[in-house]
Amino acid sequence: MKKFMNSADTILPESLAGFAAAHADIVTLGEEGKFVRRAALKPGKVALISGGGSGHEPLHAGFVGLGMLDAACPGQVFTSPTPDQMLEAAAAVDTGAGVLFIVKNYAGDIMNFDMAREMSPGEVATVITDDDVAVENSTWTTGRRGVAGTMIVEKIVGAAAEQGMDLAALQALGTRVNQATRSMGAALSGCTVPAAGKPNFTLAEDEIEIGVGIHGEPGRRREKLGTADALAAEMVAAICTDFGERAKGGVLLLVNGFGATPLMELYLMYHAARRELEARGLHIDRSLVGNFVTSLDMAGCSITVTLLDDALAALWDAPVHTAGLRWGA
Repeated sequence: MKKFMNSADTILPESLAGFAAAHADIVTLGEEGKFVRRAALKPGKVALISGGGSGHEPLHAGFVGLGMLDAACPGQVFTSPTPDQMLEAAAAVDTGAGVLFIVKNYAGDIMNFDMAREMSPGEVATVITDDDVAVENSTWTTGRRGVAGTMIVEKIVGAAAEQGMDLAALQALGTRVNQATRSMGAALSGCTVPAAGKPNFTLAEDEIEIGVGIHGEPGRRREKLGTADALAAEMVAAICTDFGERAKGGVLLLVNGFGATPLMELYLMYHAARRELEARGLHIDRSLVGNFVTSLDMAGCSITVTLLDDALAALWDAPVHTAGLRWGA
């Protein structure tokens, strides 16, 4: 294993310190690095908080800022943050309008965020993301995994919160966006957790894992690597089949890298996925390509499709200024 680090024990706090210093105009680090919050809070606005195991950067801390999250709670690598982190983050960013937790559907995240909600003295609601169509149950989950679609929920709900939408309406919006979003991923290699020192799974030079999770969880199957067109066709077919009759109209297409795949290959996959979607009668109204929900140094990508209407498209287009996503601000 080759990594830029001093030790596996200090990699997270040192990384968070560097992140907060590099983006001091946007974020500040909470006491003992328990959370990252917006440097400038907006009074009277519902506070959005997310979080999860580290190793998926820029998710979630990279999406703290104008138009997205008010705070993010980073756990150890691939490990849920603890309830006290969420409680302290909520106390730091709640300006009186309540707090919305955005939680990926993993057992540890669900349990710890739910404990924090029950213990919080303020008003707290929750949106759970479960956009992965690859498998119904996998390592660490009960039901579908929350993957790259989480970032889309954070962006759209974050824009609505910035515009003054109340807590109940934001929760309903987050649920609607999640229900309109589907994802599927594929891996060319495993990833190496610093404390483990070796890849969490291995693939032969000519193998690919179809439907992999963002922690390296098993997918639908392992097979010989074929063409990018064939892979994109299978992933788009799985997404559209899951949508059923709803797979029509305008969509947002996100091709997300897992951390070690060159942009040249991600744009190639975007080209292939776009053609597949258009062949099915959908039209691409919004696009995003890059590394947004990663898995340390895993090679691979995911395809995410969100069904759009005019209201969702407008919220997607609304200004955002974070370390990991910014436009119009």
